[in-house]
Amino acid sequence: MKAQHSNGRGRSPFLTSYALTLAFITFVSVLYFKDFSSTLHQPFLHRPPPHHRRGGQISRPLRHAHHGGNGNAAEHHRAAAAAQQLPFAVGAAPAGCDVGLGEWVYDEAARPWYQEEECPYIQPQLTCQAHGRPDKGYQHWRWQPRGCSLPSFNATLMLEMLRGKRMLFVGDSLNRGQYVSLVCLLHRLIPESSKSMETFDSLTVFRAKDYNATIEFYWAPFLAESNSDDAVVHRIADRIVRGTSIEKHAKFWNGADILVFNTYLWWMTGQKMKILTTFTDGTSAIFPTPSNSRQNSFEDKNKDIIEMETEDAYGMVLKAVLKWVESNMDPKTSRVFFVTMSPTHTRSKDWGEDTDGNCYNQTTPIKDLSYWGPGTSKGLMSVIGEVFGTSNIPVGVVNITQLSEYRKDAHTQIYKKQWNPLTPEQIANPKSYADCTHWCLPGLQDTWNELLYSKLFFP
Repeated sequence: MKAQHSNGRGRSPFLTSYALTLAFITFVSVLYFKDFSSTLHQPFLHRPPPHHRRGGQISRPLRHAHHGGNGNAAEHHRAAAAAQQLPFAVGAAPAGCDVGLGEWVYDEAARPWYQEEECPYIQPQLTCQAHGRPDKGYQHWRWQPRGCSLPSFNATLMLEMLRGKRMLFVGDSLNRGQYVSLVCLLHRLIPESSKSMETFDSLTVFRAKDYNATIEFYWAPFLAESNSDDAVVHRIADRIVRGTSIEKHAKFWNGADILVFNTYLWWMTGQKMKILTTFTDGTSAIFPTPSNSRQNSFEDKNKDIIEMETEDAYGMVLKAVLKWVESNMDPKTSRVFFVTMSPTHTRSKDWGEDTDGNCYNQTTPIKDLSYWGPGTSKGLMSVIGEVFGTSNIPVGVVNITQLSEYRKDAHTQIYKKQWNPLTPEQIANPKSYADCTHWCLPGLQDTWNELLYSKLFFP
């Protein structure tokens, strides 16, 4: 008998098939192990990465977010790459994480980030400790999303990323409170001689001179032109909006690298919105008007006014703002955000108390995670999604509404500078003049900026 040669021609077909199958399984196992191992070692986004200046520019290394067991790794990497293309982004948010869903955790070690007396930029309408608030618990609550964490706010990173930039908040007093909160979070890193804050009518400008950066606030409570546009004298009961006319305000928005809009509180009149019709080109009106109509001012006795459902008027103005954004903002170099509605807490019965009180003397958040107060319009909330969902450029919606609904304790209550002298009747009944709309600083609005920070740098 001849010996078999090593070329395998005498090998059993079954053995050959078995060997090939075994080799293939081994090969796949090695690849899978490498991928699984790398996934296990990916760091969670607790804090931004270190950055190195290169000729005045900031390098932006790609960060990988923890998957948390959700989603496909390849899909997440594609999402991270897409986020990385957005200006100012340094990484991506954890996959499948909705930071608007979660709970408040009492944390004396980590909150607040600053003390009220350390920030000279807080308006006296928001300095609750200086005006006698006896408790400080409202300062110590930290927002914890479900199943993930927000990236830690890094003031150094933010100032570096704002170097040579202009960041502008546009809206009402709630947006101004968020603006001041951000200034308080950042200003401690800037020498006293290298920072300033000035107000020019409706525009307030904080300058970080060493960074050649400004953080600004522009008063426009409806975003469109209105009879409430005066930055000081704007408490007008009969509110009127001039259609979709935003040019008066938008000229101040030009040149901003980051725009943060809000508008809500001033729309809640309890009635239909009054819209002043106007001409855009001298020949045609935005709304149907009589043939002898002219371009009227808010003071004209012969104003041409129509009434609209609040949701329709709100959507009309947001569409006008979005049109301006799409025409004037470069998505390759700038970012745009819209902050959702800030709730009020005017009736304690709404959250289950057997009293006729309000936010006065409230010291803890609402525990019912399904709570949604009657003062927050779900109709307007849906308009926000509908309008910005059609945008041709990215608009980051910063959803502060649900998490703020829980914070009945965080309002300024009676602990603020009062616009008018209090009457004896008010003094005898403090809840009668409690402010259940605005928020103490430090406090809730620092968390709003934590969410904005996350959207800006880790979209």
